[in-house]
Amino acid sequence: MKDAAVSGQAINETVLSCEHLAMTYAEGSLHTPVFHDLDLAVAKGETVAILGASGAGKSTLLHLLGGLDTPTAGEVFVAGQKMSGLSDAARGALRNRALGFVYQFHHLLPEFTALENVMLPVLLSGASVGAAASQARTLLESVGLGHRLEHKPGELSGGERQRAAVARALVNKPACVLGDEPTGNLDEKTAATVFDLMLALNHEQHTSLVLVTHDRRLARRLDRVLELHDGKLRQLRPDEV
Repeated sequence: MKDAAVSGQAINETVLSCEHLAMTYAEGSLHTPVFHDLDLAVAKGETVAILGASGAGKSTLLHLLGGLDTPTAGEVFVAGQKMSGLSDAARGALRNRALGFVYQFHHLLPEFTALENVMLPVLLSGASVGAAASQARTLLESVGLGHRLEHKPGELSGGERQRAAVARALVNKPACVLGDEPTGNLDEKTAATVFDLMLALNHEQHTSLVLVTHDRRLARRLDRVLELHDGKLRQLRPDEV
């Protein structure tokens, strides 16, 4: 039977998974293992929090799951496809179609408006400018930014920028959204608002969510809470969170 981090998922459609995942950083003769032999399966619509001390490898794991980095060993599967078997172009296309990303810092392009930023993933998927604009406008309105469509990131508040980033992550209705401390740069009230928004949109779109966070209060609201410690993933009991 699989590790507790993946048990109970067999009856559900798996949208994101890894098997025997390992990552070691090499610098000259120095080899630093981050983790090894990790298994994880995320079911359609499931929300998963990943906790761990600073430097435990949480962001590294998220980057590997998102196909942004290549593991030392093991495999990552996105929407049933093995990432290692794809060309760079095919991997990028799959990532754009099946995954959304929200980071601690919004990473919006400063020279583009909120509307243009959210349009980008749709345009990259091959849609027309008109279709991309319509899709982006609808989602920005749903996150309360209908009056900010033509504003650039520098003209938005921190919370508004992060809401735009959430909209961008969800605009293609991905199978799974990966969040790396997406509320970590916000004040408590704004963080709660953005987190509520992410959960509501994920529920509405039946999208899975994998969230790296240090905030245990937020983690408790997700379906599963895992801890990355000493290179291993362990599922926490409710009384441990």
